[in-house]
Amino acid sequence: MLSHRNIGFYLLLAPLALWLILLIVIPHINLAMLSLQERVGVRQYETSFANYRTFIDEPLYIMTFARTAVMSILATTLTLLIGFPVAYYIAKMAVGRAKSVLFLLCLVPFWVSELVRTFGWMILLRETGVVSSFLQWAGLASGPVELLYNDASIMVGLVYTSMLFMVVPLVSTLDSLDNSVIEAGYDLGGSTPSILREIVIPHAMPGIVSGCIVVFMLSLGNYLTPIMLGGKDSLWFTELIYSQFIVRFNWELGAAFGFLLLFLSSVIVWAALRLSGQTLERTMG
Repeated sequence: MLSHRNIGFYLLLAPLALWLILLIVIPHINLAMLSLQERVGVRQYETSFANYRTFIDEPLYIMTFARTAVMSILATTLTLLIGFPVAYYIAKMAVGRAKSVLFLLCLVPFWVSELVRTFGWMILLRETGVVSSFLQWAGLASGPVELLYNDASIMVGLVYTSMLFMVVPLVSTLDSLDNSVIEAGYDLGGSTPSILREIVIPHAMPGIVSGCIVVFMLSLGNYLTPIMLGGKDSLWFTELIYSQFIVRFNWELGAAFGFLLLFLSSVIVWAALRLSGQTLERTMG
C-alpha cells in the first residue's frame, strides 16, 4: 500500500505530469504522425517522408532554415557579450539599493508584452522615427533614414527581447562567487583579463550556458520580432511554419517544418553542452 507521503508526492506531481502529457507529449506525437502523412487524394493519405523530401528539394526552405540558425546563434552571442558586463556589475560591483534598482530596470521592459516592445522599436527606427529625426538634427543625415526592415533591426529586436533571460542566470551565478577569491587573484599578481579567464568565467559557466540555451531557443522560435522588424521580405523559419499551417492549410508540411526546427535546436543545444563541458542538470539546477 502507498504511504501518505507517497500519495502526497503523486498528488503534487499530477498537475505537472498532466501538463507535460496533455500539452507537450500528445501534441508532439500527433505532429510527428502528421508530418509523415502524404496527401494523395481527397482525404486520402499515405505514410511517407515526402514532406521532408520537399524541404530538401527546395533551396529556399534550406536557405531560410540555415539563415534562422545563424541569426539565432549571432543573437545569442551578442546577448551574452552585452549581458555579461551588465550582470557582473549588478552582482559584484553594485551594492545595497543600487543592486535592486539595476535589477529592477532590467525587469521593467518585460512588464509589457513582446508585441508592445517590438512596436516601440518600430517607432524608434522607422523613417520618421526618433533615431532618424536625431540624425537629421545632428547633421549626420541629409534626409529621413529608414532603419527598419533589415537584418540589423531584427538583431536589435532579438537581443533586446532576450536580454533578461541572459542577465538573470548570470547574476544568480556570479552572485555566488566569493569576492575574496577575486581579491586573492589580484593579490597573486593576476590581471583583470586573466582573472576573468581563470576565475570568473569558469565559475559563471553554468549561468552562461543556461542563459545561452534559453536565449537561443527564444530567438530560434521567435515570430513577431523577425516579421515586424524585418518586413515582408524577412526570411525566418517560423514564418514558413505559420504560412504552411495558417495560410496554405498544409498541416503535413508545417508539422515536418516544426520537427526540423525542433531537431535543429536539439542538435545545437547538445553541441553547446559538449563544447562547454556542462551538463543540462548543472546548467538548469
